[in-house]
Amino acid sequence: MVLVPQSLSYARLAQLPPEYGLYSSFIGVLTYAFFATSKDVSIGPVAVMSLATGNIVIAVQDKFGDLYSAPVIATCLAFICGFVVLAIGLVRIGWIVEFIPQPAVSGFMTGSAINIAAGQIPALFGIAKRLDTRAATYKVIINTFKNLHLSTLDAAYGVTALVALYTFKWTFTYLPKRYPRFARAAFFCQALRHALVIIVWTIISWRTQVGRTAAERQIALVGSVPAGLQHLGPPVVTTELLGAIGPHIPVATIVLLLEHISIAKSFGRLNGYKINPNQELIAIGVNNTLGTLFAAYPSTGSFSRSALKSKSGVRTPAAGIPTGLCVLIALYALAPAFFYIPNAVLSALIIHAVADLVASPKQSIGFWRVSPLEYVIFVGAVMWSIFYSIEAGIYWSLATSIALLLFRIARPKGHFLGRVRIQPENVESGAEPRDVYVPLCSSSGVTNRDVKVEAPPPGIIIYRFEESFLYPNASYINDRLVEHVKQVTRRGKDMSNVSKGDRPWNDPGPKAKDAAAIAERDSAKPICRAVVLDFAAVANLDTTGVQNLIDTRKAVEKWADRPVEFHFCGILSPWIRRALIAGGFGIGQLDRRGALEVAPVVPQDNSRAPEPSSQREQPRPTDEESDPSGSSGSSSNSLKDELEKYNQPKQNQDGTNQRPGSINSQATITLLDRSTPFFHFDLADALNTLGLNGHVVI
Repeated sequence: MVLVPQSLSYARLAQLPPEYGLYSSFIGVLTYAFFATSKDVSIGPVAVMSLATGNIVIAVQDKFGDLYSAPVIATCLAFICGFVVLAIGLVRIGWIVEFIPQPAVSGFMTGSAINIAAGQIPALFGIAKRLDTRAATYKVIINTFKNLHLSTLDAAYGVTALVALYTFKWTFTYLPKRYPRFARAAFFCQALRHALVIIVWTIISWRTQVGRTAAERQIALVGSVPAGLQHLGPPVVTTELLGAIGPHIPVATIVLLLEHISIAKSFGRLNGYKINPNQELIAIGVNNTLGTLFAAYPSTGSFSRSALKSKSGVRTPAAGIPTGLCVLIALYALAPAFFYIPNAVLSALIIHAVADLVASPKQSIGFWRVSPLEYVIFVGAVMWSIFYSIEAGIYWSLATSIALLLFRIARPKGHFLGRVRIQPENVESGAEPRDVYVPLCSSSGVTNRDVKVEAPPPGIIIYRFEESFLYPNASYINDRLVEHVKQVTRRGKDMSNVSKGDRPWNDPGPKAKDAAAIAERDSAKPICRAVVLDFAAVANLDTTGVQNLIDTRKAVEKWADRPVEFHFCGILSPWIRRALIAGGFGIGQLDRRGALEVAPVVPQDNSRAPEPSSQREQPRPTDEESDPSGSSGSSSNSLKDELEKYNQPKQNQDGTNQRPGSINSQATITLLDRSTPFFHFDLADALNTLGLNGHVVI
């Protein structure tokens, strides 16, 4: 009762005779019943795919004229798109649809719905022949208003049918809320509104137009619909036709994929089951490839019909079998009755159906509240669809979604951390205080701004990654680490007496008037002694990432003019551990005259590599010797003293110690491998190790 009227309507969008909508309908629901993993989805002609098919048909016919008919082009498109989707499902790469976020899908669906509705309004008023309904949406709307005074008798059928559809919908949506005992009856009355409007308005049309010739008819009618399956046979696929359709295949395939998977997932979440995306793609592929034998054009999941099935309480995908049989019966038995269906009423059905695809203000505001950048993608997709074309809206959604994903990978928001000691609220419970590490500079409002974050011990840098350390972001993170080290620590070598000619060419030094102030400011800074990197959020580490870690260590040691230890915590992947060890990290002892690159682009002669000044045969400077002023604040103390002070327990009012944890006196075993002493379980373990093993004490 819903599928037949919508199929007749959507065939018009695809520039096809109405019977082709019925062909696509029955084969869609029948084949999907045998391959589906969703009980609710209804396969068949849909508005967006029909519009895309119509645009492709027009584009090909503009190029070749009448060489290929509209049904030939549409069935060839269905075969190619179905084959592509079937291949994607068979090789199990259906996860590629996850690269398109929900706001992007909602954006081009909303833009497409507005485009379709605007294109059907002229037919609703009988003025479709007076303007180009395939132009940009805003042009169609403007031209519709310009020609509105030329409306014909079609408006009496179309406008009243649209009003009746919404009256039925709103009335039978309100009644169950007011009278719950009539909820079931109201639901079926609402579901039958499409068929009821078609039947009533067709009877009126028949009574007023029967016996008139085509020239005498006052309204546009569907016309003759051949009964039965009149166009059985394989699709026509030629090299010339493939070349014409080829540029449009990506758009058509994307619509097939995204619309169906989005609908299937939505109803899966609503009804508490999970779909298999790969199996769903196989179902769509089989449906479209086999459907071409019955002259079907591209079809996918329908939101309105799927919602109807879901509310009807279907239990299995087999519900599509009786639906398909009913369409076949209608195709054979009711085809003559379709003659008097007014085109304006079909336009009203299309407008009524696509209105549900438009994102509500509440939904669009939700995109803004969750992710403003994705809201921009949503709005952009709608604007491109309205002011240019649906294809442009789809490509905008794809391009901006991928660009946003790459930007988030390439510019991760890592943080330099400090410590906050958390005291339990209920002291009598026996719970002990513990240390947590939060960003030093947090203006996001996530943590309480009134809580003071304690900086790490002097000369210690703690950095937490928020993304995998890969080639898109490796250089960016390297720059951040090195810049932070130079900002919070002083240079290990006194450069105040070095002439500009002896300085590196890219390090001119401070201006003469600022030199004294900068030297005084830097004298209070400590020397960098260790860098602790929290890898808990790092899922992958590639060669470029390891190389940039090596570059970071070299730059930091050059700045500090001494060895700087790099400690890692939160490593749970054996491949990340393997990669770090291959780069010379974690083992504690390092041959610093080894390879300068882990994967050099050009061959290297490491024997000619300059030996770092910190590794030459010379005594290690003490803190006092490395500080020309003789007083550098906390740098005058050894790091061990600073760490003991940092980790020492505070006392309660009763004199008992506040310790973040207790030590088990029983025999213990190590959690991590002793051969990698610079790999730690967490940040607390890393800092305790710095204070106890004496590695960085100078």
